[in-house]
Amino acid sequence: MPGRPSVRANRAAKAEGATSRKTSTAAKTRASSTRSSTYAIEIPEEGPATSLRERVCTTFSDAQKGVTTQRKSAVNLRKIQELCCYETPNPRKHAFADDARDYDESDFNEEVSRCVLRVFSIKKSESVGDRLVRFLGFFLKYASDKDNAIFRNPDADATDGFPETPTSRLTSHILNLTLQISQAKDKVVRYRSTQIISHVVNTLDSIDDDLFAIIRLALLRRLKDKESNIRVQAVLGLGRLAEETDEQDEDEDSEDEDAGGVLNKLLLALQHDPSAEVRRALLLNLPFTPTTLPYLLERARDLDASTRRVLYSRLLPALGDFRHLSLQHREKLLRWGLRDRDENVRKATARLFRERWIEDCASTQTAEAEVEEAPEQPKSKQPEKVSDPNMDALLELLERIDVMNAGGESGIAHDAMKQFWDGRPDYRAHVTFEDPFFEDVTAESMFIARTFNQFCRDSGDSALESMREDKMPEVTKFAFLLQRHIAKLMALVSKVSQLTDNLDSYAEDPDCDEAKAITDQQAQAEEDAVQQEFCVEQLLHIALTLDYSDEMGRRKMFSIMREALALADLPEECTKLVVETLRLVCGKDIAGEQEFCSIVLEAVAEVHDTIIGEEQQQNNEDVDDSFHSAQSDVAPSREKTPQAGDFDEKKAYQEIMVNLKCLHIAQCMLQNVQCDLEQNSHLVTMLNNLVVPAVRSQEAPIRERGLLCLGLCCLLSKNLAEENLTLFLHCFAKGHEALQIIAVQIISDILTRHPSLLAQPVASDPEQEAGANPLVKPIYKMYSKSLRAPDNGVQSNGCISLSKLMLAGTIQDNDLLKQLILAYFDPETQSNPGLRQALTYFLPVYCHSKRQNAEAMARVAISVIHTLAERAEDLDEEEEMVGINLVVAQLCDWTDPRKCVPMMDKLSHDITEGELDGHLVLVVEALEKILSPGCNKEERKHYVSIFSKIYLSPTAPVAEFQTISALLTEALESRVANEASARNALAKLQTSVTKLLATVEEDAPAEDEKEYSGVRSSTEQTPEALEEIVEASEDIPDANEMDVIDTADLTMLTKPDHEGTVFNDYDEDDDSEEVDVMTGLAKRHVEDSLVESLLDDSDDTIS
Repeated sequence: MPGRPSVRANRAAKAEGATSRKTSTAAKTRASSTRSSTYAIEIPEEGPATSLRERVCTTFSDAQKGVTTQRKSAVNLRKIQELCCYETPNPRKHAFADDARDYDESDFNEEVSRCVLRVFSIKKSESVGDRLVRFLGFFLKYASDKDNAIFRNPDADATDGFPETPTSRLTSHILNLTLQISQAKDKVVRYRSTQIISHVVNTLDSIDDDLFAIIRLALLRRLKDKESNIRVQAVLGLGRLAEETDEQDEDEDSEDEDAGGVLNKLLLALQHDPSAEVRRALLLNLPFTPTTLPYLLERARDLDASTRRVLYSRLLPALGDFRHLSLQHREKLLRWGLRDRDENVRKATARLFRERWIEDCASTQTAEAEVEEAPEQPKSKQPEKVSDPNMDALLELLERIDVMNAGGESGIAHDAMKQFWDGRPDYRAHVTFEDPFFEDVTAESMFIARTFNQFCRDSGDSALESMREDKMPEVTKFAFLLQRHIAKLMALVSKVSQLTDNLDSYAEDPDCDEAKAITDQQAQAEEDAVQQEFCVEQLLHIALTLDYSDEMGRRKMFSIMREALALADLPEECTKLVVETLRLVCGKDIAGEQEFCSIVLEAVAEVHDTIIGEEQQQNNEDVDDSFHSAQSDVAPSREKTPQAGDFDEKKAYQEIMVNLKCLHIAQCMLQNVQCDLEQNSHLVTMLNNLVVPAVRSQEAPIRERGLLCLGLCCLLSKNLAEENLTLFLHCFAKGHEALQIIAVQIISDILTRHPSLLAQPVASDPEQEAGANPLVKPIYKMYSKSLRAPDNGVQSNGCISLSKLMLAGTIQDNDLLKQLILAYFDPETQSNPGLRQALTYFLPVYCHSKRQNAEAMARVAISVIHTLAERAEDLDEEEEMVGINLVVAQLCDWTDPRKCVPMMDKLSHDITEGELDGHLVLVVEALEKILSPGCNKEERKHYVSIFSKIYLSPTAPVAEFQTISALLTEALESRVANEASARNALAKLQTSVTKLLATVEEDAPAEDEKEYSGVRSSTEQTPEALEEIVEASEDIPDANEMDVIDTADLTMLTKPDHEGTVFNDYDEDDDSEEVDVMTGLAKRHVEDSLVESLLDDSDDTIS
């Protein structure tokens, strides 16, 4: 080992220190300047070749060959450094020992810096650059440790700083050189310089304070670089500096963009950086603190799937015990991860739950046992191997995610346990459901039984199904178990009711000790009742999956469900599950359905009789009180008046609750039957005696629930639905928001179940035209109003219901389609994400599912653009709206015929007769709008931009190409487009259409040419051509035998707008007259027939 530093090393160190200070000052001055300077890489003059240069270059050359040789290269370079910087009495035998006398520390630093300069021009794609950067960091770390061991003072205080060593001076020299070129114009140079700085910062333990501030400022500036890979390297360096305080590093003279803490800027980049790679690097390099934790967990909703997966697979396992997270964070992380759209994210979340979180709970008991045996020993870390199955750990895990709230039908606990049972076969084999398991059940243990049963049943594996049958109790035994827990639930419910009545007696003095004691007992009883209710629900869910082929077990379950259904205090969710279980026990045939209806109606009658029983009991009490009241004076009689009023109020409330209970039972029954209403006498009786009086009730809750039951009855009877549609429409028009939502849902379900209600009625006389369906206009008007409702719930429900009906083809109306599109782009719907999400799915699916839907979209597209353009002009300053150019691009994408589902499996885009191409219709509509006098210059630009986004199929009807060609000729001749770009777009489209026409005419047979000539415009046909058409059309039916549109009796509902299009106005108050509407001659299909070829559209008029 070297003995002492040489004198020349000290002189060189002083000179180097002076140079370093000047460089640091210059760099700091440049950093505080308001102008960013650009530095080029200046390679120093080569000079004569020396043995030192040869040795250093050879070492760097060997280091870039691979990682395996870097340690050996670092040792060799360290020996060369020691020979240049240190003097020893007996130097080791080294090939460079004799030549090292001619070189000092500055020479060595210059040669190393000369090699480092060559790294800056290496591109990112070349792995040699990364190897050299890693080698440089490894050498500086290795040499620094060696120098610290030499200069270490055993008597020095721990607070003393690190001594100045040759390696520290070399590090400062390299960093100063790198900082000078970190703002170069070349992105490769900026990348390598930032990479070197970040790697050195993460490798070394200490850096000079002045140099530290300059590095921090340079990396903060690179954090805003336009290249994402440079920002990643800046993040890697700033992650080490994030824990430093702002007061020490803040530069008051720097620009505002460079001021502020490192951590705050990193958190801002984590939220707003557009590059997923940068956000992912921040996620892995930020420290875990209470300040940063919410920002890190927020990346579970990142747009990039890889970033989300990194959070679940690397960050959360490294975070430690999941119990340090709040309950809200646990629930959100599970819900976001297990329901992520990316499969890898879901797998990472499932692995986190069943491997890491369960191990945190399983290690608790082991750690406590170790603490009891050796209290002075610290807690053990995460176990290296998977612990054995532990039911207590699983119960704690479910408790930590609040299974009572997350274990509902849509709760995340079901998804979590499904993944748990799927990935932990050891727990599947370990769990048992013997008698001790059901003795003292909790919400968590009962949820384990339910999820295990459901997983084995839904898996489809015969082995798992056999395991379920072996572990779960038989039907008869399970029926007694269920009966015991239902009785326990009713006892707790009765206890809560009794404590509530006792507490009411202390209303005048609620702060007394007795009232406080009763309050505590009531709270504990309510908590126990809620937990027991959850346990009963899980048992009923298990009962729905049992096999009732055993007649004894089936009868026992039947009697228990029959008794439970007659309990008036049974919670609603339990009642719903009891009805479903009873339906399963009764059987799926018609006889079983009849028996099920009769049993449910008997239970409804028993529940309703509880009101009469309470009245009789109260009458007996009043008779006993009358003997005492006969002897009382006038004063006590006055005190009895408020008591009687309280009793009447309580009686009315009890009556409402019992009626609601009866209606809930009826609703559950109607949801589980499929027979015809008229053929089931039990359902008819229930409708007349329970549902109809409830609809006529003055109490709003009873009326709303009665309306739901009436809607379910209408699903079972078309005649009943047709009779009560007017009632539901009235409820929507006059009801409040909740009643409007119910009415919209009921009407939509009825139309889905009975779509023929909107069909055109058949005329009794074949010679007379059938009248319009009187239900169409009010229903369309209802949906139109729901889309403009101020309440978000009504608006989203109306949108979803209308979308389903339009996808099914039940409703086909262009005006409603236009309103849906406007609602999608309208800035006022930004506060209704439910509506936006529904339309995001509906609009592309609707257009790409059928050609006629795309055609409908194309016919309203121009009107939508016009309306949105006017809406954009009237926007307030705080409102934001998507650009019209994006709207045009979206409409063109929706009407693209190549994306239509029926055309995806076909090689040719043949058009079925009667259906038009969406882009063809869009072009025709846009050209007609451009030619209209009401089109201004700004709108014309948007319409012209459509022509560059369309696709014209060569197999489309020739008549459409000829129509487009005629409109293009008129547009060019009339010079409606004054701009050069618009004229060029029109000319380009005309060229494309001309080529398509020429191609089609060349490929068409001779006989088809005569047929195509019949659809040309009458202005282009001579009398001789007409005679040839007549001769070629002998086989065409006579005009009297064809369906000719009679326009004599057509009347306009509203006057056409300046666009020349008439839309139905469903908001008209006068609904007495039903008329047909013609939306303009431009929207009629062109028929390849002789009659229409001879008609002159310019002379037709509609009155």
